[in-house]
Amino acid sequence: MNNIYLVTGAAGHLGSVLSKQLIKAGENVRALVLPDEKHTPEKAELYFGDVRDKESIRHCFENLNDHQLVVIHCAGIVSIASKFNQAVYDVNVTGTRNIVDLCREYRVSKLIYVSSVHAIPEKPKGITITETTEFSADHVVGLYAKTKAEATAYILDAARRGLNACVVHPSGITGPYDNGRGHITTLVIDYYKRRLTSGVNGGYDFVDVRDVADGIIAACEKGRQGECYILSNRFFKISEILDILHEITGKRKIKSFLPLWFVKVTAPLAELYYQILKQPPLFTSCSIYTLNSNALFSHQKATSELGYTTRETKETLNDTINWLKENGRI
Repeated sequence: MNNIYLVTGAAGHLGSVLSKQLIKAGENVRALVLPDEKHTPEKAELYFGDVRDKESIRHCFENLNDHQLVVIHCAGIVSIASKFNQAVYDVNVTGTRNIVDLCREYRVSKLIYVSSVHAIPEKPKGITITETTEFSADHVVGLYAKTKAEATAYILDAARRGLNACVVHPSGITGPYDNGRGHITTLVIDYYKRRLTSGVNGGYDFVDVRDVADGIIAACEKGRQGECYILSNRFFKISEILDILHEITGKRKIKSFLPLWFVKVTAPLAELYYQILKQPPLFTSCSIYTLNSNALFSHQKATSELGYTTRETKETLNDTINWLKENGRI
């Protein structure tokens, strides 16, 4: 029996790339997007609705014509803001509950939930972080992490009750086709336009959006019910990312790096400044914490069970720059 793939958040960075790769593979894709979205996946069947309103998305689960429905729940708000934001909670938690409830009601074939490595409790520095099945908002730091942990716990509880669902945990997603302002996309733009005069110490695990999409598609077929899979790459210092950008573009090498204590002090002011400009800040108190946290994640389980692989980050950054040029953003 043929599948229909419902991708929520299909206008976002990951959702759009995932939809594109499924369509390229010849699959039928229902793309759930907000009514006012500007960037929607080509050749996908568009469904308009808001995950916060269960009745507005019910039609996505109907009229399958003897096909099985596989739901990939990508919709979410990534936030590095320091203060509580009701919309982040409503989308990430309430929206996920609505998706799960509809999946159970309509007895979908499978649900893949796109969580985050931020939902996983941090281990002491130097210790590699692997998968867990125990999630609590009390054990993680930051609004985004807390909402993802709470939503992940809801998914796994539904899996224990019989729903065929599994979870993937991407690390810091980057790469081409980002119509928004993801953190590395913003870093690339600022570096290329010479607006970045200094870097910051610290780093994180950054992964190509296309590799994450491939991992999710593999999880649709091979992911086991109630299991979690980390879709990471490896740890990169911010200085390493900037050195690769220098190598690719030939633009001025960043030699000055601000200590984290200084950035911590100035981050609240920078956050207020960008709030006035109505632009997402590159650094906040939350993001500075993240850059100094333990980001040693293992994707061995995903590699072993799903066949998950990653590409070289130089390829990712080169493709990002070329895509930004083609779209007139640099």
